[in-house]
Amino acid sequence: MHRSASRLTRVLACAAVPVILTVAGCSSDSGKDSGSGSGKKSGASSSAQPSSKPSKAPLEKAVYSTLPEPCKVVAAKTIEAIVPKAKDANGTAAKSNDVTSRATCTWNGLDEAGLKGSQYRWLSISLVRFDSLASVGTGSKRAEDEYAKQVEKAKVIEGAENVKPEEAGGIGDQATSITFTTKKDGEFFNTTVIARTHNVVITLDYNGTAYEGADAPDQAKLLESAIAATKETVASVEAANQAKQPEQSGTPSPQPSPSNS
Repeated sequence: MHRSASRLTRVLACAAVPVILTVAGCSSDSGKDSGSGSGKKSGASSSAQPSSKPSKAPLEKAVYSTLPEPCKVVAAKTIEAIVPKAKDANGTAAKSNDVTSRATCTWNGLDEAGLKGSQYRWLSISLVRFDSLASVGTGSKRAEDEYAKQVEKAKVIEGAENVKPEEAGGIGDQATSITFTTKKDGEFFNTTVIARTHNVVITLDYNGTAYEGADAPDQAKLLESAIAATKETVASVEAANQAKQPEQSGTPSPQPSPSNS
């Protein structure tokens, strides 16, 4: 009886060993899973950290979003004074694919004074507006580049003589006047004024000549008239955009009333 009890004790002890080992193994696997889980959490935490790269500043919006009607940038009385007896006092607008970005108007007239001869005048006003584009820069910077280009272009007109460029203060943000003479089909006295107001560039050309013994145009007076007309044009650009502001902001459209169904 004693031997049977002893043998039974040893069998039970051996049978208990696998159970203990199995429990220990499960405990070990559970530890590995736990470690793996904490690793995943660490990775997620790392990826959630904000980037150290600075955010790019938004591009500055162009100040002006439209252009005035080119043939109305100067007053009727101005045209009457500087282009007397104009063929068309309303001017002739050039064709443009987008009049809010590029526009030109011209006037010309021959004032005949009988035996005193005749005076001819020609005026052209061109406007170019630049938008802000991420690929090329702000509207104002693009206008600055165009302004510089037009100034250099006006200095090298073919056949020009006595070319005299000068800074013209008090017109927009930048302005330059260039006076010169040409002698093709008579002696013409020319004035070009290039001005920039924010993201719009204005190029004004004004010239005159005399026929049949009339006195030659006064170059200083031509320049004075050209500068005055350019100032009017700058004011017209500003006024056209001020008039558009309420239209752009607008009032929110009324929301439809809820259905009773």
